[in-house]
Amino acid sequence: MAKLLETVVATKRLRRHWTGFSPTRTRLSAFLGAGLLLVGWALGSARADEQHFITIGTGGVTGVYYPSGGATCKIVNMTRSEHGVRCSVETTLGSIANIGKIHSGEIDFGYVQSDWQHHAYLGTSAFEKDGPFEELRSIFSLHSEVATIAVREDSPYRKFDDLKGARINIGGKGSGSAASWNSLISRLGWSESDQESLQELKTSELSEALCSGRIDAYFELIGHPAALIEETQARCNIRLIGIDGKAIDALVVEAPYYMPADIPAGLYGLDQPVGSFGVVATFVTSARMPEEIVRTLVKAVFENFESFKRLHPALSRLTEKDLVAYKMPAPLHPGALTYFQEKGLVPATAPAQAN
Repeated sequence: MAKLLETVVATKRLRRHWTGFSPTRTRLSAFLGAGLLLVGWALGSARADEQHFITIGTGGVTGVYYPSGGATCKIVNMTRSEHGVRCSVETTLGSIANIGKIHSGEIDFGYVQSDWQHHAYLGTSAFEKDGPFEELRSIFSLHSEVATIAVREDSPYRKFDDLKGARINIGGKGSGSAASWNSLISRLGWSESDQESLQELKTSELSEALCSGRIDAYFELIGHPAALIEETQARCNIRLIGIDGKAIDALVVEAPYYMPADIPAGLYGLDQPVGSFGVVATFVTSARMPEEIVRTLVKAVFENFESFKRLHPALSRLTEKDLVAYKMPAPLHPGALTYFQEKGLVPATAPAQAN
């Protein structure tokens, strides 16, 4: 590259020297012009070989987003000599933070709860002030995430309403869990005094905080089985409290991105399922992202799908069809759509929008 640049500089100097006109000089100018074309071609070829650096926003290290993003990057980076894409992950506060960072260009891709993908694309709820993020694009969906509440076994809290006034950790500011808590509570009629002791600790702090008594409960939207629950059980005896009743019924009817869900029996020693509600984890980017880069990521996941599923128990029951089964509000990115069409997972005539 340095030699090529030296050639360009030398050529410019010769052109400045030959200021007169003669057939000989004209022929030389033509020769120099051809040389510049060759230099330009070589520089263009060098640019074609450059790496494209991309970043995936994930979540806390104890959740599913972080290992999913890390594995996707590992798969992509293994073949970066073929496609020129180099991938890295960034731990974040979760869904809302990831959407904001994609919007501003700080990151390129991110894992986002389906409810906050909906609100971001339409400019509602937490995104009302910013307005619709019309360039938001879906890529694929993953596992379900269930609203989960854990308390110590010896606590007096037996049902959800018992938690009024308790020290509940609802997730950090900008997390999907915190925003979903607010959506739930707005339908329950809790007063401000009922929530005076809400906490916003990091996910990595929760098991110690609950077992030591710093908090009375934590609320998280997580895929199951979850490392957070297992880690907390290893520290102290806990119970999982269900969330059901009229509030959940209304929530599911009014907000199609929520759905009834439960924590299955057999996990964590449960004798029977714990009822709740949930969302779907989705993978998103913006319309600014080139089609070939999106296709590279999607292809990496699908061609290594069995390995991808082994990353976390919450992904173990996924099928290829599950990744395109959920009707996401933001349009499918064309790079993902064409790949899905080639695989026969999406109709060949499907538009570049949510399937």
